[in-house]
Amino acid sequence: MAQESPLDRFRDVLRGTSRAIAEEPEVELAFTADAPVASGKHIKVPMPARALPADQVAEARGLADGFALRMRHHDGALHARTAPGEAVARAVFDAVEQARVDAVGSAGYDGIADNLDHALALRMRSDPITRARTRAEVPLSTAVQLMVRERLTGRLPPAAAAPAMALVSDWIEERAGAQLDTLAALVDDQAAFGRGIARILQDLELVEGEVEPEQADDGGDESQGEDEQTPQDDGEDEGEQQGGEGQVEARGEDRSDDQSDGQSDDLSEDNDAEGDDMADGEDEGGMMPVRPNRPFADLNAQFEYRAFTTKFDEVIAATELCDADELERLRAYLDQQLVQLQGVVTKLANRLQRRLMAQQSRSWDFDQEEGMLDAARLARVVINPAQSLSYKIERDTEFRDTVVTLLIDNSGSMRGRPIGIAAISADILARTLERVGVKVEILGFTTRAWKGGQSRESWLAAGRPPQPGRLNDIRHIVYKQADEPWRRAKKSLGLMMREGLLKENIDGEALLWAHGRLIARPEDRKVLMVISDGAPVDDSTLSVNSGSYLERHLRQVIAWIEGKSPVELVAIGIGHDVTRWYGRAVTIMDAEQLAGTMIEQLASLFDSE
Repeated sequence: MAQESPLDRFRDVLRGTSRAIAEEPEVELAFTADAPVASGKHIKVPMPARALPADQVAEARGLADGFALRMRHHDGALHARTAPGEAVARAVFDAVEQARVDAVGSAGYDGIADNLDHALALRMRSDPITRARTRAEVPLSTAVQLMVRERLTGRLPPAAAAPAMALVSDWIEERAGAQLDTLAALVDDQAAFGRGIARILQDLELVEGEVEPEQADDGGDESQGEDEQTPQDDGEDEGEQQGGEGQVEARGEDRSDDQSDGQSDDLSEDNDAEGDDMADGEDEGGMMPVRPNRPFADLNAQFEYRAFTTKFDEVIAATELCDADELERLRAYLDQQLVQLQGVVTKLANRLQRRLMAQQSRSWDFDQEEGMLDAARLARVVINPAQSLSYKIERDTEFRDTVVTLLIDNSGSMRGRPIGIAAISADILARTLERVGVKVEILGFTTRAWKGGQSRESWLAAGRPPQPGRLNDIRHIVYKQADEPWRRAKKSLGLMMREGLLKENIDGEALLWAHGRLIARPEDRKVLMVISDGAPVDDSTLSVNSGSYLERHLRQVIAWIEGKSPVELVAIGIGHDVTRWYGRAVTIMDAEQLAGTMIEQLASLFDSE
C-alpha cells in the first residue's frame, strides 16, 4: 500500500477540522486549481504546493474554516428572503452577514481567527478596494464589511485596504455609525442582525422607504416573501462568500423594478408590473413567448437607459486581443485542463448530432396507392395473391435553415473552471452543429476596465453630472463568426483563459448586440443562447445610478426580444437562478453540468419544431 503523502494528510486534517467546525460529519473537502467554492456539503480550497508553503497552508485553512463556519452559523433560506433587491445594497448585505458569521465562529478560537485573517489578507490583494484612489472608487460592500468586522472582533482591516478605508470611514461613520455600534449585541441572531443591516442600508441611502422588521422573521407567515426562495438559494449563499475581484452577484428582486418601472411601456409591464407573480414562478408555466410580426429592429425612447459615452466601447475579434502564439498557447492550456470533460461532452454532442440528422433525413409514407413499390411488403402478396401491391412515397422532412448564437458571460466571477467549461462546450457544440449544417456564432461580453475606465474619467472631467447612465467601457468579443468554419476559430476560444480578460458584465447591451447580429442573418430560424452566472454588475455604473439600473434594462431587453422579435431566446444560469429574468431558462449549480444542459436545451428547441 502506497504511503500517504504530506499533501494527502493535510487534506484529511482539513476535512476533519471542517467537519468539527461545521458540526456536520458528511462534509467533504477537496483541493482545486480553480476558485475556492462551497456547494452544499462539498468544500473546495486551493491546492498548496507539495512542499506545503506556510502562506499557502494558511490560505487553505482560512478558506476551509470560513466555509465550515458558514455551514454552521448561516441560514441561507432566511438570508435569501431578507436580502434587498438592489445590486449594491445586496452586496453590502452579503458582505456584512459574512462578517457576522466569521465573528461568531471565531469567538474564543484564536487559531480560527488567525486563519480567517490570513485568508482575508490574501483576498484583499485582488479586491478593487486596494486600487481605489478616490472615495467614489471604494467598493462600499468591502468597506462596510471591514468596519463591521472591526467592531465585532476588534481586528483592524488589512494593511492593503487601509488607504481606501481612510477615504470612506468618516463618511460611513457619520451616516451609520450609531447603527454599526448596535450590531455587536445582535450577532447571535441572524434575523435580528439582518434587520440591523437593513437600517444601515437605509442610513447609507442604498434602499428606499422604511425598514420592515417583519421581513426578517423566520418564515412563519406565508405572506412574507417565501415565494422568493428557490431550491438553489442555500448553495448560492454558501458559495458566494469568496467571489472574485470584488464582483457583486446581484440577485435582484422583482419589487425593486416595480417601484422604478412604473412609467415603462408595454415592453416591460408584463414582466415588471407583476413582479410578485414572477417570483412565484407562475408567469412562465409552460407558456411560449408570443412573437407577433412587428418591427423588431428599432429600440425607441421608452427604453430608459443610456450610456454616458460610447467613444471607448469596442467590438473586437479574439484574434486582435493577443498574438497568434499566445492564442495557440492558451488553446493548448484549455485542452489540457479539460481533457477529461471533453470525452463526456463529445458523447453528448454525438447524441445531439444523431437527433438532428434524424430530423433532417428523409422519411416514407407507406401503404400508398401509387409511388415506389414497397419490396418489404411483397411477402404478403405471395402468401395471399388477393392482396394488392403496396407502394411507398418518399418525402422530405422540413428542417428550417438555422443559426445559433452562443453569448457567453466573460465577467470576473466566471474565472476558473466555469469559463473553461463554457469555452470547451461552445467549441464542441459549434463543431457538432457545423456537421449538420447549423451555423454557430460564439460571442463574449465584458468591460475593458475595472471601475469604469476611460468613460468614468470623462465623467469626472465633465464635473460629475448626475445620473450619467452606463459608466464603463464595454468590450464585446467575437470568438467565432457564423460563416467562419470551426477549424479557423478553434484557437480563438482559448482567449477566454487569458488572465485579466474577465472583468465586469453589462448584460442588457450585450443581448442587444448579439440580437442585432442575429437579425442581420439570412437564416429562417434564429436561436440566441445566453450563458451567465449572475445579474449585470458594473460597480462604476451602479455607484452613481440607481441600484437596479442595469438589471431594469436587462429585463426590458429580454421582454422586448421575447415579445417582439423572431429570435428564440434561451438562457443557462451557472450557480444563479436566471428563470426570474428569462422566459425559457434553466439553472445549473455545477459548471460541469453546462455542456449537457446546452445540448439538451438545443435538442429541445429542435424537437419542439
